[in-house]
This record gives sequence, structure tokens and C-alpha cells, in this order.
Amino acid sequence: MGSGGAAAEGVVVAATGGEVLQRAAADLALAPAALAPAVSDPAYRLLAGGPGEAVLLRRQWTVEGTPEAVVLASAGMEPDHPAVLATAVGWGCDRVRDRPGGRGVVPVALPGPADSLVERFLAAAALAATRVETAVALARGTGEDRVKADGSPSLAADEAAHTAAAGVLGALDVPVLSEERLDVAVDPEAPWIVLDPLDGTGNFRAGLPPWAFSAGLVHAGRPVAGVVVDLSSGRRWIGAEGVGARRDDVPISPRAGTTVVVPSAPGGSAVGVPSTARRIRVTGCTAVEICLVADGSAVAWHDLDRSGTHVHDVAGGLAVLAAAGGVALTADGGPLRLSPDTEAKIRFVAAGTVDLAGELIAAVERR
Repeated sequence: MGSGGAAAEGVVVAATGGEVLQRAAADLALAPAALAPAVSDPAYRLLAGGPGEAVLLRRQWTVEGTPEAVVLASAGMEPDHPAVLATAVGWGCDRVRDRPGGRGVVPVALPGPADSLVERFLAAAALAATRVETAVALARGTGEDRVKADGSPSLAADEAAHTAAAGVLGALDVPVLSEERLDVAVDPEAPWIVLDPLDGTGNFRAGLPPWAFSAGLVHAGRPVAGVVVDLSSGRRWIGAEGVGARRDDVPISPRAGTTVVVPSAPGGSAVGVPSTARRIRVTGCTAVEICLVADGSAVAWHDLDRSGTHVHDVAGGLAVLAAAGGVALTADGGPLRLSPDTEAKIRFVAAGTVDLAGELIAAVERR
């Protein structure tokens, strides 16, 4: 269900539309203005169900460093409600804490062996992102900065992020490839995970958002599930084949627009864009850029006239894009197939439709 309409009975949505916000405020006996942070701040969620059902949650850490979803206000939705528990899982929280005098602490159970690999991956990746969020903050300013062979920076935070993420994702018993390690042998037709624990290291070092966690589950060359978390803001994108895509629990899809994002500034030449483009953006964080196409913030992304990117930079975002209904095409107009090789460079265009992607490819060819 979209974010702007009223929730059908029995269906729970992340409330962002004005009508749902007003009704939830009435159910919770709060002024609508008190719920404003839940609309724009990724650290809050306002969930609305049927008549008289709403809950306001906040993500926070205990003094022991345990991430938890805290119930701030509730009407007809207890901390063990499936939607509340699902929100906690998506936040990478270990538990839900009720208001004083309520049910206390409710542990969050992750999907088990009987659940699908996609479900287990999405939950594990969300948890890994939270572990990374803490690890990189604690590693900031420690260790010695280095420069990799390709000229990109490597910080102590990169290693801390990898250790935190791999410790969670490794429990899935699926091969894990990472920017921070040499590739392991992978059957390209079997499922594998590819991880960029800290995408946008240069941004992180400079304190210039965004920087992100990105993980993708790939099967037979297709990115079938992905989680990307902007660690600088807390925004979370999640998507899976056949399930759809969401940003902060709100369904997303590509849309028409005039902004194109590219991975780097032009090296003495112009950037190839569709005729409808009016703005070019460079964020320095490829994982987030692909997600901006998925959620309609940007109309397209490409590196066709650049040096190319790596599979770990894009797999998570491409899974979100595909789940949102977008496409990724190579320069010859064919579908992009991902290979388990973190050293290889790939070039492609990401867009909402095949036609738009084709227009961008043609624009680059004309230059």
C-alpha cells in the first residue's frame, strides 16, 4: 500500500500521508505536530493499522550498547505486534521496549532455517548494518590512513566495518565477498553475498555525507535482495525480488524527473545525460546513488563514460532498484549480469524504465 492513503483494516503501514497522520494522532491522543519527526526522521516510525490501531516507535541504544525499538505511544498495538517486531528487525534491533508499566522488554527473533534465504538475508543485513553503524563510529580517528592501489582511501573504519558485518552475514552459510577481502571461490549460478561495509570512505573521512553500508544477495547473476543504509542519516533502503522495495518502511518506485546522478565529476569533459535532465549530482557514495533512482529522488544514474565501478558498490542498490521496478542495462542495451569478482570494473545505466535507460545510452554515444 502506498504511503498516502488510509490503511485498510488489518493492514499496517508506515504513516507519512496527512490523512493517516491525523487519524494516528487521534488514536494516540497526541497533537499531529508531535508526530512530525516520524515523517522525516529515520530514527522514528509511526505505524497505523485499522481503526484505533497506531504506535509510535523510536530507535535507540541502551547504556550497555544494545539497539532497541522503544514504544513511545501506542493504541491497540502491543510491543509483540507482528508489525512492531518487523520494524525492529528492519532497524537491526535486538529487542522492543514497552513504555513504563507496560510489557517490559520483548526480544526480537530473527528468521530461522525454515525461512527462505531472502528473508534470512534481509534480517541479517539489517542487523549487520546496525553493527557497522556502531563500529565505524568507534573507529573514527583511530589507526593509520592508507591509500589502496586504485587510489581510494582505506581507514581503520573500513576494517572495523568489515569485521562487524561479516560476523553477522557469515552465519548464513553463503559465500560472502567483500571489498575488504580477497575474493573466495563462488559458483556464479549459486547464491552469494557481496558486501561493501563502508561505501563512501572518502566522505566518511571528510565528514561529508553520505557514507553507507551495502549488501546484496545475488543468484545466477541477478541481485535478488539488497539492504543499503545511509549511516550518516539513518535512512534505510530494502528490496527483494517479488516483494518490492521500501525506504524507511514506505514503498518506493522510480519516477520521472530531471536529476541524474553520476559517480564522479567529469574529467575534462561533459556528462552524457538524457535531453530531459536539468541537474547533475555527485554524492561520492554509489550505493546511495542507485537507491536514489529506486526511490524516485533521481531519474537515472550511469558510469558509461567513467572508469567503471565494482560489484560490491552496486549490488545492494541494484537489488533495491530491481525490486522497485527499475532497470540496469549495459552499454549495448542488454541486462546487467553480476559476477563474483570484486576487482572487475563494470559500466551500466540505472533508470526507471528501459526507454529512459536507452535514451541515456544514446546520449552518451552521441558525445
